[in-house]
Amino acid sequence: MISTELLRRYPFFGFMNPDELRQVAMITEELEVPKNSVLFAIGERAEALYFLQNGRIDLHYIVADKHLPELRKDFHIGVVNPGEVLGISSLVEPYELTSTAVAHSPCTLLRINAANLHQLCEKDHALAYGLQKQIAQTAMARLHATRVLLAAATAA
Repeated sequence: MISTELLRRYPFFGFMNPDELRQVAMITEELEVPKNSVLFAIGERAEALYFLQNGRIDLHYIVADKHLPELRKDFHIGVVNPGEVLGISSLVEPYELTSTAVAHSPCTLLRINAANLHQLCEKDHALAYGLQKQIAQTAMARLHATRVLLAAATAA
């Protein structure tokens, strides 16, 4: 459990009332991640929603052949900076991660248990709606950033 004041620092939670903040804070923990650690990998089940407090996380998209693992290509697709969310797949079916997150530096994160968050959303539809709006905005911003990277890569 963390303080509700810690959650208030993130605009992502701005739509929540005090009771919703308290409930989310109760299922949130702080997590320290050393440099070069893989926080999660593409294809894994999304079990948590994360917020970066400090440090930097690099997002990668890895393409690999099932039958020939040596045929593998790693694409750097983005950066997560302090104050930003990651692991948004934890709130979008089929709850499967679509990138690999690697700590570029030592990081401190907030980790919200996805199963517990789903239970809160089942009881509080306003919370579920607010979270989905925030997740959609985040996904659209990431899509835009990816398009910019793609355009830059094809122009070079």
